[in-house]
Amino acid sequence: MTTPPPQPPQGPYGAPQGPYGPPPPPQQNPYGQPNPYAQQAPYGQQNPYAQPPTPGPQPFGHPQGPPPPRKSRTGLIVGIAVGALVVAGGVAFGVSRLADAGASAVSGEFPAAEYRLTVPKKLLDDEYTLFKDSSSTEGREIEETYDPSIRDAKAVVTQYNSSAGGTLVISGLWGRIKGPEFTRDKILEGATRTKGMTIAVPARDFTPDGYAVTISCQVVRAKDGAITSTIPMCAWGDDNTASFVAVVTPETALQAPEKVDLEKAALDTARVRAESRKPVGAAQAG
Repeated sequence: MTTPPPQPPQGPYGAPQGPYGPPPPPQQNPYGQPNPYAQQAPYGQQNPYAQPPTPGPQPFGHPQGPPPPRKSRTGLIVGIAVGALVVAGGVAFGVSRLADAGASAVSGEFPAAEYRLTVPKKLLDDEYTLFKDSSSTEGREIEETYDPSIRDAKAVVTQYNSSAGGTLVISGLWGRIKGPEFTRDKILEGATRTKGMTIAVPARDFTPDGYAVTISCQVVRAKDGAITSTIPMCAWGDDNTASFVAVVTPETALQAPEKVDLEKAALDTARVRAESRKPVGAAQAG
């Protein structure tokens, strides 16, 4: 009787074992290609032990999503400008307090209370919509700071946004103002005391056609790290109201300071004044 040839020893998985030991166990190919040694399920069945290929090694075994989108440089520049203006709104009147030394700069009697500042829902022919009214919170410091040249002060601190990406910031007060021109100039001076903000174009006075008020405007630069933005800033003062107004758009924020159209900025400020300044006792603008 013929003896059958010896069979090769069985590997641990039931597969024939060669002279150099069992074939290597199934492994995930680091480059996402099929592993020639991986166990294959019978045709038409899914291998329960197969792992889907991954794009590469993942930290801590968790898949990574796509990187978050980067903010555009224009958006960062506008954001810096708006942030600086919000801070400047609170600083402007804090620095403009005349105290005892400044009281000698103005003279005469306090005017009658005839006009007040309102907070319309829309400004500049409905281009800007009210985003935030901080008059009762951030404006409180303005109201509580002693100033011998202003009586019965009430603050207005607001921010408006436009659909085109612009922002309009107002920081003002209404009451009985003995030295409106002096207050107007000090508002602009005080607003530039914000950290990182410097005057790029000194203030100039404008009287826009059709508006019986003098508007003083300047250009400031706000810097945060390596990014700098351009901000046109204007202010007015009359017997009952005083405020600074700044309109920041993606276009103006990127402009060189000397290219800013201050005449247009003055006109926008005069329009804001006309739309928000109402006789005492008049209904709130909508």
